[in-house]
Amino acid sequence: MKDKKQILEDKLAQAYLGGGQERIDKQHAKGKLTARERVHFLLDEGSFEEMGALVTHRTKDFGMEKQVFYGDGVVTGYGTINGKQVCVFAQDFTVFGGALSETHAEKICKIMDLAMKIGVPVIGLNDSGGARIQEGVRSLGGYADIFHRNVMASGVIPQISAIMGPCAGGAVYSPAMTDFTLMVENSSYMFVTGPNVVKTVTNEEVTSEELGGASTHATKSGVTHLTAANDIQCINQIKQMVSYMPQNCEDTPADIPFEMGDEIREELESIVPENSNQPYDMRHVIDGIIDTDTFFEIHKDYADNIVVGFARLGGKSIGIVANQPMSLAGVLDVDSSKKAARFTRFCDCFNIPLLVLVDVPGFLPGTDQEWNGIITNGAKLLYALSEATVPKVTVITRKAYGGAYDVMNSKHIGADFNYAWPGAEIAVMGAKGASEIIFRKEIKAAKDPEAKLAEKEAEYADLFANPYSAAQRGFIDEVILPKNTRRKLIKAYSALQNKVSTLPKKKHGNIPL
Repeated sequence: MKDKKQILEDKLAQAYLGGGQERIDKQHAKGKLTARERVHFLLDEGSFEEMGALVTHRTKDFGMEKQVFYGDGVVTGYGTINGKQVCVFAQDFTVFGGALSETHAEKICKIMDLAMKIGVPVIGLNDSGGARIQEGVRSLGGYADIFHRNVMASGVIPQISAIMGPCAGGAVYSPAMTDFTLMVENSSYMFVTGPNVVKTVTNEEVTSEELGGASTHATKSGVTHLTAANDIQCINQIKQMVSYMPQNCEDTPADIPFEMGDEIREELESIVPENSNQPYDMRHVIDGIIDTDTFFEIHKDYADNIVVGFARLGGKSIGIVANQPMSLAGVLDVDSSKKAARFTRFCDCFNIPLLVLVDVPGFLPGTDQEWNGIITNGAKLLYALSEATVPKVTVITRKAYGGAYDVMNSKHIGADFNYAWPGAEIAVMGAKGASEIIFRKEIKAAKDPEAKLAEKEAEYADLFANPYSAAQRGFIDEVILPKNTRRKLIKAYSALQNKVSTLPKKKHGNIPL
């Protein structure tokens, strides 16, 4: 009879081997890490404490009782990332293709429950062929149990999903309800129905990569926030992202030691062109404001007329929402509104102060936008910024026209500090368009309509295409030189660090979904 210690060691050795060396080799041949390797690279050395390593499935149908693997296709436990406690689950494709069973789901639910209980982020490394069909409705019930926990954890603890292999059918809805989704290029995909079903129903010929690959979801659907060339890069992105977040909704992000200097950034003086119709890259403005090399952009390849991401300012974690004049002149449209609203709500959930950089000529006109709901989608961003109670600061770098001025964190919807650069133009619309409407008859009656339009355009610009009318009303707290922006913002966030703001008592609002 084997020694009891040896029995345990043998069982754990089987668990650590997953579906066996042959299947591990196949995983490696595809350029993919195994579940345990992913957990190893994600967490600090020696910090992982596994739970449920000896769990097995309970199915006896279809000969399943002859195929039993310890762990049942998912590795779960807790550990640290750069000293911060997290909970993690990693699906093991070497065991039944990572298919979800009743016990597999129970393990995931157990680690999600633990994350909620101790108030730490939960990270899911997804690599699964879907529901384990041999278990029928039990596997479907397992998915629903996970979905319910995603909803209960939403806004309580950060939830991050990395898609590192297939993720199809009902499995896609758990990542969709988490805060951030990452995908690995050429080895992961997400879709509700696969290429074969699509061809049968719609007669469309499409590959898995075209239908739901990383590039597709990063550029077209916006389902994924970040893409990575391989598993290691994906894991490093998760580690970097976690560094900007608090542990839970009652916590605040950790500060990095910082000593205030003069903080003048002369390079900001020359970024915005004098010609108000000439584009410039708002990322250069961001780089000139934040701590060096700390910008971590989210959703970079989707709706690129707006830029969102995390950064550090004076050692403090902040979230940035910024119009991008390099794309569509920085207008707000359906996709950019959704992108910015979602990011805003995450920052507000987890006590991350917001910086809004404004250069916006308005909302994008056209039938496509109207028919696709620019009204309700634009309202999402308006709702998100109005509802946010974290410190909120706005800097208008150039244009702030029409309703987009209101939406982009204006004083009227609760911004704490609103600054404008001297070249800012705050008006209902541009001087040319406004003059054509206001002085239409006068221009038409003139001997030289073009000259009269230019005259009236200059007249309107002198009156309204500047930040001073808004400053006189108190809508702008201060007109500042660009080079002073970083210093002003560091002081503003320092003043706001103990801000208290509460919403009216209610069950929850009804955001225009």
